[in-house]
Amino acid sequence: MTSRTVVLVVAKAPVPGKAKTRLTPPATADQAAEIAAASLLDTLDAIKTMRAEPIVAWTGEIAAAQRAGDIAAALAGATVLAQRGAAFGDRLAAAHADAGRAFPESPVFQIGMDTPQVTPELLAAGAEPLHRAAGPDAVLGPASDGGWWALGLREPRFAEALRSAPMSRPDTGDRTLRALRAAGLRVELLAELSDVDTMVDAQQVAKSVPESRFATAVQQVAMNIGGRP
Repeated sequence: MTSRTVVLVVAKAPVPGKAKTRLTPPATADQAAEIAAASLLDTLDAIKTMRAEPIVAWTGEIAAAQRAGDIAAALAGATVLAQRGAAFGDRLAAAHADAGRAFPESPVFQIGMDTPQVTPELLAAGAEPLHRAAGPDAVLGPASDGGWWALGLREPRFAEALRSAPMSRPDTGDRTLRALRAAGLRVELLAELSDVDTMVDAQQVAKSVPESRFATAVQQVAMNIGGRP
């Protein structure tokens, strides 16, 4: 590879009552925020072991978040940029533009904080096509809920296409793919992953990473309701 990959994590402070609200019930607001915090920390750990430049596009108050100290320490090793824009698609486009200014001439591989099962190997493999001389302009990782978990762009300016793609819908993945192709981009699809939106999602993902912070946080909820993670 001739340049380092920028791994861009779009994240919000895991504040009780504002983070992962679809997990409640059965989780309490504090437990849902704890699951979100654990997911973010596991994600940042995976990025640390890559040959990559970590950038976090952040919104919210760290001081009010669950695991505030751990999150602040994890973010100390990354470039942290404030999210800009109203609509989510606008914020994503702005985050890619800011990442491009911070690290020019490097492809940007964007993920969220909802896939704590990612590994350094999975992230590196997802970004690899963007370094090929004849590779695609973009890579897109579909999510099982119809959205997407990863978007890699050879050039950050290509993220302008996201402004026209509606987010947080069952067809967001398809609409994003169409928007990228309508902009003239060659897109390569990645493996499908499950986002963590509901407790069913959380339990399924926890089974795949049983030794993680995330699985421990999910286990706490299961113990309270007499179930299993």
